[in-house]
Amino acid sequence: MTVESVIDLLVSRGLIDESQREDYIAAAYGSEHDITYAVEEFGLLQREQLFHLVAQDIGGDYYDLSDFEPAPQVLRAVPAGTAKLYQCFPIQFLDQGLQVAIANPLDPQNLEELGFSLNTAIVPAVAPPEQISELIEKFYYGGGASADNDGAAAGESNALADLRKEIAAMSSDDAEEESNSAPIIRYVDLVLYQAIKEKASDVHFEPFEDDFKIRYRVDGALYEMAPPPQHLKQAIISRIKVMSSLNIAETRLPQDGRITKEINGQGIDMRVSTLPTIFGESVVLRVLDRSNVNLNLEMLNLPKEMFEYITDTIEKPNGIFICTGPTGAGKTTTLYACLRRINTEDAKLLTAEDPVEYDIDGIMQVPINESIGLNFGRVLRAFLRQDPDRILVGEMRDLETAQIAIQASLTGHLVLSTLHTNDAPGAVTRLIDMGCEPFLVAATLEGVLGQRLLRRICPDCRVSYKPSQAVLAQLGIAAADIGGNEFYTGQGCDACNDTGYRGRQGLFELLDMSNPIRDLIAQRAATVVLKQKAQELGMRTLREDGIRNIFSGITTIEEVLKYT
Repeated sequence: MTVESVIDLLVSRGLIDESQREDYIAAAYGSEHDITYAVEEFGLLQREQLFHLVAQDIGGDYYDLSDFEPAPQVLRAVPAGTAKLYQCFPIQFLDQGLQVAIANPLDPQNLEELGFSLNTAIVPAVAPPEQISELIEKFYYGGGASADNDGAAAGESNALADLRKEIAAMSSDDAEEESNSAPIIRYVDLVLYQAIKEKASDVHFEPFEDDFKIRYRVDGALYEMAPPPQHLKQAIISRIKVMSSLNIAETRLPQDGRITKEINGQGIDMRVSTLPTIFGESVVLRVLDRSNVNLNLEMLNLPKEMFEYITDTIEKPNGIFICTGPTGAGKTTTLYACLRRINTEDAKLLTAEDPVEYDIDGIMQVPINESIGLNFGRVLRAFLRQDPDRILVGEMRDLETAQIAIQASLTGHLVLSTLHTNDAPGAVTRLIDMGCEPFLVAATLEGVLGQRLLRRICPDCRVSYKPSQAVLAQLGIAAADIGGNEFYTGQGCDACNDTGYRGRQGLFELLDMSNPIRDLIAQRAATVVLKQKAQELGMRTLREDGIRNIFSGITTIEEVLKYT
């Protein structure tokens, strides 16, 4: 059950006052447990009382399924992949339809999709989510009616392998009709479920002359999944376009859309981009992880002095703070963490984003739409008439945007933004190259944070080793610098899919806008001069922060050399 649906239920029953709704939602997201346990923590209801309340709300039954044994014909009514995807388990056949215990019974769309997928009427029931998960694993994946293990490719669930075999038998006579058929719908849903399970940031559907590839990007690296039948590529792509409300008939132009879906009881947003190629449309889904919205600055593992500098900077009444780095370096996550810190009742926050990736309570967010002339410059000019205190500009792309941001800063507003440069000092040079006056940049800029994202060593298979002198020389470390520090790598295990890496860690460098740096900016000093002076004044570069992470056992030499 989602946090919002449960809190809304408690509000409707008078157990929580409407004015407390947002506070309880924030507290529930901050809890270490899911919402059903969190309600008990808050002293509102016992967990079992909550389940009975939900059952009463949906007009269904509550079951304790700890010793439940399903009838074989009931078990066969729900395929393994569907049970896993919707976190549901069949209980019995009733006159009204199939009674199913489902982990999120408060979502009517979830129930509707499940009924459509099974082509039967669903009678929802309530049971503890952990019992539903255990039953799925026991009866579908642990013997009995388990899916056949043969044919499952690396990184592919048994359910996905079975469904891949099922759709392979389909013809390609009518792609549009097949795109709305139950097997294609279940297959696409399972691919997305698998991507979420693997914590993928992107899912790539790539048509080639002789095959159709699906690849997941996990922790910055691409991994290929078992391909679906090549003749069904149009049906699969059409299904994705239907889900994202795109024009199925238009295959000659790029299109952009969005999918909002509940997968395994978790609200997932995906940004969809299509691109026409010589062998069909290529589709990329960017998975927008809502947990990023709930990140605090403390969770980014910034060095202490850097954390203190950033918190001081973003709480200033005016100035510009820039986060810089290549695409996918985590700039948006960092700025959202900053926004969460300064999102208070006594301040008005406005953001201009292209596109708006996550909606944040208490902040007015405006999506950029270049096709109708709604660009960053136009939105920013409108912002200044909206009496804001703090402004986030998704990206400073041109002189007009940069000049208005500087003007906003000079007139008493704090501006947060991003730039695409290789390091923190390079952001200053980029602004001046755009045409900004150096003395205005020096007067308004309060700090530049350069960052990268690199993979963390898997803690389950981490081992120490001795790197060669050639590798150490490449990293710029002398034998005398090592001291008692050790080097680590990941051997590869089931937990990390034999990659040796799991999760990612940020590397950071902070350009402190001290008076000597401001003087150099006003004199149009080159990037290399700014960088040298900043290092003299104590700036730790991305490479040096990488070495700190190597010695802390967080990442490997190869990762640091790759990204710095």
